[in-house]
Amino acid sequence: MGTTYSFLDVTCSITGPGGSLILSEGGVADEGITVEMTDDKTSMVTGATRGGMHSLHAANAGRVVIRLLKNSPLNAALMAMYRFQSTSSAYTGQNTISVSNPAWGDEHSAQDCAFVRLPPNTNAKDGGTMEWAFNALDIDSVLGDGSLNL
Repeated sequence: MGTTYSFLDVTCSITGPGGSLILSEGGVADEGITVEMTDDKTSMVTGATRGGMHSLHAANAGRVVIRLLKNSPLNAALMAMYRFQSTSSAYTGQNTISVSNPAWGDEHSAQDCAFVRLPPNTNAKDGGTMEWAFNALDIDSVLGDGSLNL
């Protein structure tokens, strides 16, 4: 028996100084939301005589990228948060981003997130997308197996 994936099941929210938003409602682009680690989890050093050593790294830092349609009202809300958080270092890096798909069982929690920069803003024939990137000091992820977890 097969399983079906749908972006309709994905929820995404951000909470931090200057706002609390549900980002999965209101204009997420086809390219969606990306959660990725910044560094490799391991490294390897090889010796001159065919031996080697693996090193495990403790860092769980990463990046979350949320792609919104150009006409999404969430762009203005994120811009307001960005502007507020840019007024003081006390507000920077205090966001929490949650991305989940309860139907599939995926859960991503990004803590201590900061806006990377304003997204590129292209004005062209087609509206395009706005890519909001966040650096996260700690990302905890669990991937589900597709069994119904509602």
